[in-house]
Amino acid sequence: MTLNELKVGETAAITVVGGDGALRCRLLDMGLTPRTLVTLRKVAPMGDPIEIHIRGYELTLRVDDARQITVEKRETV
Repeated sequence: MTLNELKVGETAAITVVGGDGALRCRLLDMGLTPRTLVTLRKVAPMGDPIEIHIRGYELTLRVDDARQITVEKRETV
């Protein structure tokens, strides 16, 4: 599944960061690296953008960018 398919409150581990060239580099620079846990916090009223919690901070992403990130759902503790 991809990051944009998570429901609010769900946690997942990043497995693959896709995208081409500059987009992929930008996502990696923002801390979106494989094996990192992310939690979907909010979705804008019209569905775009989304806000995630990663590495202790909140990050807002466009849905098109979130589609480039493959994740694996994890159970929250």
